[in-house]
Amino acid sequence: MGFATLALICLVAIIGPLLSLPRWLHLPVVIGELAVGILLGRTGLGVLDPDNQTFSFLAEVGFALVMFVAGTHVPVRDRALRPGLRRGLLRAVAVGVLSVPVGWALAHLFGTGHAALYAVLLASSSASLVLPVLDGTPVRGPMMVQLLPQLAIADAACIVALPLAIDPANAGRAVIGSLAVIACAFLLWLLLRWFVGSGRERRVREISHERSLAVELRASLAILFALAAVASATQISVMLAGFAAGIALSAVGEPRRVAKQLFAVTEGFFAPIFFVWLGASLDLRELGTHPAAITLGLALGAAALVVHGVMVVTGQPWPTALITAAQLGVPVAAVTLGNTLGLMAPGEAPSLLLGALLTVAATAIVSGRVRALAQAEAAEAEVAEAASQTAGRAGPPGAAGATSHGTVDP
Repeated sequence: MGFATLALICLVAIIGPLLSLPRWLHLPVVIGELAVGILLGRTGLGVLDPDNQTFSFLAEVGFALVMFVAGTHVPVRDRALRPGLRRGLLRAVAVGVLSVPVGWALAHLFGTGHAALYAVLLASSSASLVLPVLDGTPVRGPMMVQLLPQLAIADAACIVALPLAIDPANAGRAVIGSLAVIACAFLLWLLLRWFVGSGRERRVREISHERSLAVELRASLAILFALAAVASATQISVMLAGFAAGIALSAVGEPRRVAKQLFAVTEGFFAPIFFVWLGASLDLRELGTHPAAITLGLALGAAALVVHGVMVVTGQPWPTALITAAQLGVPVAAVTLGNTLGLMAPGEAPSLLLGALLTVAATAIVSGRVRALAQAEAAEAEVAEAASQTAGRAGPPGAAGATSHGTVDP
């Protein structure tokens, strides 16, 4: 892989942002990047070789960074979401329970033997996809307060469960590796919490900002790659390492400056490389030679919408229930791991992405309705708050009269 190929990847990856410009579409940038990879990879012109070691390594770095940024988006410290935590948790668990028999039925019907994998896919939600789509939406009413914890819990749980579900034969090794990565992330959180609480982080940040040293970015990347090294040593995907490191950073409070720097490094360079590589590694011609794979993809997408949509019985508005079915990170990780480990049947990898794209399309359709509902709830909350303040200033009924009578001598 030379500079010419790298320049080509960066140039054509601009198609992703261009496709996301029309606001009525609400298409994630990664859709365009995947399309470019499909066009230039195994399915299309064959210009990009996904087996190139440099290309695949840069893509793995991009994968780790994508999951790292996704982890930092989990609203761990947002106290406003705590009232909805219980309801969000219960809904995430209910969707997970319903996904098990549906995943088993799909695996049995198509004869793939991946019941656990399908259950994880159906139960997953993509916070990294939904949060940007709902950017700017007010979080004041119960709908959004319950939605965001549900997304975060489902996303985190399914990312942890995926390595166990995709390769059950080596589940023991996956458990040990996952626990090692999670333990390192927990120790990292303790260290960062002490560093921030002691005031050292603030002093370092001030010096870094004053002298333009980018110390926070360097430290964040060092933390990520160290955790990725632990994951590689224990034969676990860097997906979990990136997500765990992101949550640890989010739990202590990620500075805005670091967030912007990480976003620029990830979205400007490494994430496009990863998604272009992923698209290039797929051979969609397998869908033509294995028509059942198309049916499987459509069935997975439809089943995800149904399983999440059932939550309307708990009082969740149907647009909100459908938007929680959005899948991206977990299916992409499943395809990446499945291709790397050679666990996917012919046509199965593109079918997983086909199912994910169906949920992405549903997200684009209902996102406007979710924003409208959230704005209506926020307006109602403002009216109720104003009425409460007015009543508080007026005092309880009869208060003025009581005061007046109290000032008169008996």
